[in-house]
Formats: sequence, structure tokens, C-alpha cells
Amino acid sequence: MNTKSVRNYFSHMTKNQREAVGLLSIGTFLEYFDLMLYVHMAVVLNELFFPSTDPFTASLMTAFAFCSTFLLRPFGALIFGYIGDTVGRKTVVILTTMLMAVSSLIVAFLPTYAQIGITASWVITICRMVQSVSAAAEGTGAELYLTESSKPPVQYPLVSSVTVFAGLGCTAALGIATIAMNENIFVNIGMDGWRLAFLVGAGVALVGTIARTSLKEADEFSDKKKQLESRLSENKISKNSLSEEFLAEKSPLRTSLAYFLIQCARPPGFYFTYIYCAELLKNECGYTLSEVIFDNFIVSIVDICAITALSFLSYYLDPLKIIKSRLFLFFGAIIFFPIILNNVAITEKGMWIFIFQCLAVTLVFDPVPATPIFYKYFPIFKRFTYTSLLTAIAKLGTYSIASFGLVFATDLLGYWGIFTIFVPAGIAFYFSVNYFQKLEMSQKV
Repeated sequence: MNTKSVRNYFSHMTKNQREAVGLLSIGTFLEYFDLMLYVHMAVVLNELFFPSTDPFTASLMTAFAFCSTFLLRPFGALIFGYIGDTVGRKTVVILTTMLMAVSSLIVAFLPTYAQIGITASWVITICRMVQSVSAAAEGTGAELYLTESSKPPVQYPLVSSVTVFAGLGCTAALGIATIAMNENIFVNIGMDGWRLAFLVGAGVALVGTIARTSLKEADEFSDKKKQLESRLSENKISKNSLSEEFLAEKSPLRTSLAYFLIQCARPPGFYFTYIYCAELLKNECGYTLSEVIFDNFIVSIVDICAITALSFLSYYLDPLKIIKSRLFLFFGAIIFFPIILNNVAITEKGMWIFIFQCLAVTLVFDPVPATPIFYKYFPIFKRFTYTSLLTAIAKLGTYSIASFGLVFATDLLGYWGIFTIFVPAGIAFYFSVNYFQKLEMSQKV
């Protein structure tokens, strides 16, 4: 995109929108920095906080440690969804950042398995759950805030900016993890590099919490709430009867199912790129832990560039057509993964794995940048609860299936085992996007 196009895009943003993007982006960056710091350093931290095992069992434990971060997300979605739909979106994004700061601080000073035994495993798992719950609510809260504070077409890149800064947080976490692997840097301060990284994460999350207090409530939510308060006053409607009316307001089952299936798309691509391929590089290509983390760091930069490009494109192109095109391109590229890896020399395998990691993050099929389109088909006073709960359940199920499924599927089928996860997810994604396209067409008629 040329400079004139970029200026044109930003000129359509109001001052309040630019301020909201700035404050929300900072918070999202910090949330995902803290969350992904553990994910990308799992190869190191699992050895410190979990007992040593054989390679196959270690893979299962890595999968469990990864999936445990999603166990409490449905409960968190209900709690934060209720707060977001009754109190406001602003309250949620402040609370979630504060929770991230506290959990990161605990991890920074937590003794290892060698020091306190299985207690270390349980404490770090609980901290991971708290981080994951807060990050899930954070992402939905930030996206809903921007969705309800803007209109198309500027709405699409605005909401996509949340994903861009989440990606930046992931990249920063990988950068810090790469530095943290060089213990010599931290000898003079008497602290392990990874502990310092979590301590820094806790500090910046606290800064993000304070900064977000200056946000005003999302326009659409705030306006709707004022209309309801006016209705209560003018028509003398009891608060209880009004609450019952809103509790009865529901989203169509097909809409909820389609949204749920679309949210199932991202997890397999993420796990394949950053976890499964990392295991291949370590176990089959002989990469060291620091080399694996550095590889993921470079891939994450490619990921950010791809998301950023899609965000700008969504200002000019139909977002639903964009995400459907990525679906076809993804399968057109990934079909060669098992073919090539089964036929290349071991010395070349690492290079090809890196290439497919880059292709996967560039072409992976997921909701970005069409997220605002999906949100608008849910009732505004149920929107946070519905979407966050559906997203939480989708990610809990799909990440669990992807992580454990890939361990067993690839053990039985080799590299072809990845398609036992990707094919069902791709088919469900295709028909779900078609459903929302029909909804959009019906509104235009």
C-alpha cells in the first residue's frame, strides 16, 4: 500500500478513535507479551517446573501445559462477559491487564520443581490459566470496544489492529526469550534471564492498567445504555422487567454455531506453526533451544507483516472474501508439507520447516479482518458474553484436539497426520463464512 493510501486511511479516524486504538493497543501488546512469553519459552520452563520424562511423554506434557491455559476460559468468559455486558467494556480491559500483572509477578519469583517439587508445577499451571483467562477477555473486550466505536470501512482495520498488536506482543516475547537464553547477560545481576523477562512483563502490564483508566466507554454500548435508562425513566418500566426482557433476547442458533466454527480455525494453525514445528526442529533437526526460539521469533515477524497487510487491505476489500481466499491459499501451500519433508535430506529439513512456518502464518485461515461483521449479529447486551464464551469453548476444544491430536496422528501417519486436524477445521470454516456472507447480502437487499 502506498503512502497516500495510508494517509487516507488514518484521515478517516476521529481523535477519540486514534486515542482508543493507542490505549487498547498498548494494553493488548502487554497482555500477549506476558501470555506468550511462557508459550514460547515452554521448552525451557517445562524442564524447570515439571519432572523429566522420555521424549514422547514430554510431548504429551507440553501439550497439557499448553492446553491447561484454556481450561478456565469458558468460566472467565461468563464472568467477564457479564461484567462487560452490564458494567461496560472499559472495566473489563482494565481488570484483565491487572490480573496479567499479578500472575506474571508470581511466575517471576516462583521456585523451580527441583526446589519445591510438584507444588511448582501446580502454581505455574494456575498462573498460566489466570493469564490465559485475562488475555481471552482482553482480546474480545478490545475488539468489541473498537467495533462499537467505529463504522465500516475504517472499522475493519481498527479492530484488526488488536490482532496486530497482539502479534507484536508475541514477537517481543520471543525477542526477550531469545535474549534470556543467553544467561551470560544476566550473571552480574544475579537473576535468571527468564525471571527478569516475567518481572518486566509484570511491570509493563501494571503501566497498561493505569493507562487504560483514561478510556471512555464504547460509543454504541454507552448510547444503548443511555437509551435504556431513558426508557426506564419516561415509561416507568421496572428495572426487573427490563432485565427479564434482555435475558430473553437471544442470538439465532445458526449464527452462534457459525461463529463458533470460525473461532475453531486459528488454533490448529498456531499450534502447527509455533509448537509442532518447534518440536520437529528440536527433535528431528537437532536445533538447540535457543535456535528454536530464534526461529519462532523470525516467523512471528512474518506473522505481524501479514496481519498488518490484511488490516490495510480490509479498508478497500470485502473482509469476508479476504478470509475465504486465505483458506484456499493455505491448503494450496500446506499440501506440500508432508511431500517435501518426506523427501529432503536432514540437512535441508530445517530450512523447509521454516518456509512452511512462514507460509502458515501468512495464509492461515482465521476471522481477521472480518471480526466486526461477526460481532454485529449478536445482541449488544449479550454480545460480550456470547462471543467470549463461544470463543473460549472453541479454543479450549480445538487447541486440545490440535495439541494432543497431532502427537498421536503424526505418530501414526507421519507428517500427513496434520490433515486430520486441518481438513475438518477448513471445511467448517468455509461453510460458516458462507453463512455470514448470506446474512450480509440479505441486509443489502
